[in-house]
Amino acid sequence: MVLALVIFLITYVLMLSFQKYRPWIALGSAAVFVVLGLCGVYNFTVLQALGAVDYNVLLMIGGTMGTVTLFIESKMPARLAELLIAKVPNVKWAVAVLALFAGVISAFVDNVATVLMVAPVGLAISKKLNISPVAVLIAIAVSSNLQGAATLVGDTTSILLGGAANMNFLEFFWMQGKPGIFWGVELGALMAEVVVFILFRKEKQPISAKVETEVTDYAPSFLMIGTVLLLVVASFLPEPSGGILLSLYNLRSGLICLAICVIGVVRECARSKSGAVVGRVFKELDKDTLLLLFGLFIVIEGIKTAGVIQAVAELFYHVSGDNPFLLYTLIVFASVLLSAFIDNIPYVATMLPVVASLAELMGMAPYVFYFGLLTGATLGGNLTPIGASANIAAIGILRKNGHAVTLRDFLRIGIPFTLAAVLTGYVYIWLVWGV
Repeated sequence: MVLALVIFLITYVLMLSFQKYRPWIALGSAAVFVVLGLCGVYNFTVLQALGAVDYNVLLMIGGTMGTVTLFIESKMPARLAELLIAKVPNVKWAVAVLALFAGVISAFVDNVATVLMVAPVGLAISKKLNISPVAVLIAIAVSSNLQGAATLVGDTTSILLGGAANMNFLEFFWMQGKPGIFWGVELGALMAEVVVFILFRKEKQPISAKVETEVTDYAPSFLMIGTVLLLVVASFLPEPSGGILLSLYNLRSGLICLAICVIGVVRECARSKSGAVVGRVFKELDKDTLLLLFGLFIVIEGIKTAGVIQAVAELFYHVSGDNPFLLYTLIVFASVLLSAFIDNIPYVATMLPVVASLAELMGMAPYVFYFGLLTGATLGGNLTPIGASANIAAIGILRKNGHAVTLRDFLRIGIPFTLAAVLTGYVYIWLVWGV
């Protein structure tokens, strides 16, 4: 067990130190565990390693990313943002609406993609009114991170949770006769909007915006809607008894997302009489995240086989005692603090099996701990500029446009926004799922 823990810690340190090479570090660590298994150090075979990979999760992420690329290219998000801005009276309302819009979009679209969609509108408004766009884009970024936990397809961490907890699309809204995590996220978003209004209360410059962007193709919008509807329908399908049908059933969400993406790409090829769209979709595909997750699934199975997961769970259990509320609190706020400095994808992937083991030790269902983990890990990234990819993307856009972002600029928005959303979600989840 000690050897496995050392390998895992070295893997994590290397991923933090050399973020550009994270996928290759994770794959290299996975290969080490496989080799140790072949050498007889652990009971860990190649087939067991490959079987540990959640292919449904990988297919969902890849397929959704492809459809999102087409959605962005259609210019529908920019059009919707302009329609919303045209209805508001001043800058304060414009920022609040943009933040809210970014949040709604990110419940169904990757957070970084959401920032890339909405940021140009924020830049245009700031330029027109001759105000700094720094605070505007930070508000858009932190709102994108918040809503990623709302639905099954909102963020990679949500997809990971869905796979680990065997949750379908609808169970994020309503599960086992109780309101799901979606409503906790929305309550957090409501409190975060109050924070935005307070922070921008002095920005009362009148605004007059025109709806100028023309949507080039409505089909990607229907494909996005179709993905959601088919995921809902798939959640009602009965589970087959076994064989190839059971394998397909376990991959159903990923296959739906992939199929919708392929339909969109084939249609665009026929429409443009060119295969250029294939290259564009492949270029925008986050291959680093897919490779990172592939490697991490194997690494986590390796440390699980070696007994590390169980040992960590017992440590948490020892610290919290036989007190579910204390354990829940520890999971939420430890996740907030850790995710402020480390990527929440490997963190959540690592902690999900730990949380499952903790629930087993407590003799209770794991959902309150699962939801606490997702809430803390998703929102904790808003505490610092490096805590989430969406934050990094927003700061990169600002720098490209000649605007420096100081730590103080970010913390002024990130800290109150995070505290308002986390505390609201923390209370909601315990009252609904913990009591």
